Amino acid sequence: MHLNYWDITLLLVVAVQATLLAYVPRPRTKALLLTLPFPFSAAYLALGEPVDATNMFGLALLLLFMHGVRWLHVYGGWHIVVAIVGMALAYGLVGSAAAHVLPRQEWMFWTACAAVLGLGAVLLRLQPRRDEPPHRSPLPVAVKLPLVTLVVACLILAKHWLRGSMTVFPMVSLVAAYEARHSLWTMSRQVPVIMLTLGSMIIAIHLAQPHFGPYGALAIGWLVFAGALPVAGRLRELFWREGSGADGMSEKPEVQTSN
Repeated sequence: MHLNYWDITLLLVVAVQATLLAYVPRPRTKALLLTLPFPFSAAYLALGEPVDATNMFGLALLLLFMHGVRWLHVYGGWHIVVAIVGMALAYGLVGSAAAHVLPRQEWMFWTACAAVLGLGAVLLRLQPRRDEPPHRSPLPVAVKLPLVTLVVACLILAKHWLRGSMTVFPMVSLVAAYEARHSLWTMSRQVPVIMLTLGSMIIAIHLAQPHFGPYGALAIGWLVFAGALPVAGRLRELFWREGSGADGMSEKPEVQTSN
């Protein structure tokens, strides 16, 4: 396997972010760490291609991944590892197919943007908070970090098959879903925030990259992300009183089927 500089950077970024997420106990803090687009940034530079509709389509697949893992584990009775592997394979297959069939024209990009941002806004309104238990990984860092790095190294092999959807492949989410298996609703509820914030970042990069190149476009994208994140958080607070459902009562956490 040949790795360039940004492939190695992606390995390190995902390994560190996923490991940090594993040792943070509070579900809301895990969700915030999941939102930070460090893996996207490194993957964008590692892929070396302009952002297009496949990047936005990947955000929709991320939503399906998180809710798919939650449904399979909580309601389907699947072991959490089997649910994660199954949904990761589904993401890879659908993402690879989309990379070969989605047009690269501007109209496709902006159609995907409208669909993803619109869906994110609707879900932000429809998904109330649920109180879920904290969890911290019992594995030592010396064990966790190499395992995460190995998983990401395998994923990098598929980057050119997945194209833009690889930049939002659930590399950190693979670990997040396992470590947050007792708070999967909180993780899934964060995906609409990611759709709105990272979606805005992708749009900014798309507009800036012809004029400023990948590095300048990425810097502009980070500025847009920094502005979009508090806006998305504020919108969620306006839609739902913190800690309450639509009727003002905190909803019950989902019952996990297995550890």
